[in-house]
Amino acid sequence: MSLYTACPLCGSGNISLHIQTNDFFLTAEPFSLFRCRDCSFIFTQEHPAESAAGRYYASDQYLSHNDSAKGITSFLYRLSRDFMLGRKQKIIEKHTGLKSGSLLDIGCGTGHLLNKMKRKGWNVRGIEINRNAADYATKKFGLEIIDPKNISSLPSAGFDCITLWHVLEHFEDPSAYFSEISRMLKAGGTSITALPNCNSFDAGHYRKFWAAWDVPRHLWHFSPYTFQIFARKSGFELIKVRSLPLDVFYISILSEKYRGSRLHFLTGAIMGKWFWIRSMFDLKRSSSLVYILRKKA
Repeated sequence: MSLYTACPLCGSGNISLHIQTNDFFLTAEPFSLFRCRDCSFIFTQEHPAESAAGRYYASDQYLSHNDSAKGITSFLYRLSRDFMLGRKQKIIEKHTGLKSGSLLDIGCGTGHLLNKMKRKGWNVRGIEINRNAADYATKKFGLEIIDPKNISSLPSAGFDCITLWHVLEHFEDPSAYFSEISRMLKAGGTSITALPNCNSFDAGHYRKFWAAWDVPRHLWHFSPYTFQIFARKSGFELIKVRSLPLDVFYISILSEKYRGSRLHFLTGAIMGKWFWIRSMFDLKRSSSLVYILRKKA
């Protein structure tokens, strides 16, 4: 277990309990979220070490690692994923200014985005810790997927774009990953990071039942403000912030399920639409955000 006596982001010792929640997805174990009173960063206290975290992912319903899961939630996840592949492609192309180039997707799961970008003419590689997902991506799409422990084998200044779609919040040492990202990006290269937003309307509404806390798989809980601090400390400039509009529906449906709603699908869809409408007038309260970063000269 990792016990923090100071804020992992700013180093302040002025931290306190923010909220008690549970692993509603799998084990029902309780976990504490702490908040820094100085920079407002929220983090999972006493989370399992990376070497012991595997059992918290050991479920056929962990959908980013499994393309064969059944049920309405799995169907909606895949429907949303397939729709978002086109949006992600456009984000990559727009913010790199390239129609083809070299792309590294960290936490690539079963490889659907890499496959799409490969078919569009990009030279692609992936990093994935789950061997079943990595093997699926290799066998189905012919992709080159490496284990995270071999990240140092990837070339310096070798990529035009490096993406992390809902991945950074899982890493025990995100700063070390961003140091590697800085090394691997070409001059003027782009990093794209998608994260849940703990300052979103849905997080405020669902409180401890908010599905995107996802303890203890999610260790770090960023807001736009705290992620900008992290990016600046890592040597990156924040260029633009965008929303991922479908995430709020999926998260709201799961959150309603976790709070015991009998009509969690219907209620979650209605609430998700309400949060989505409100976030149209306040981007920084969106459920999930995409941060476009450039390495500082």
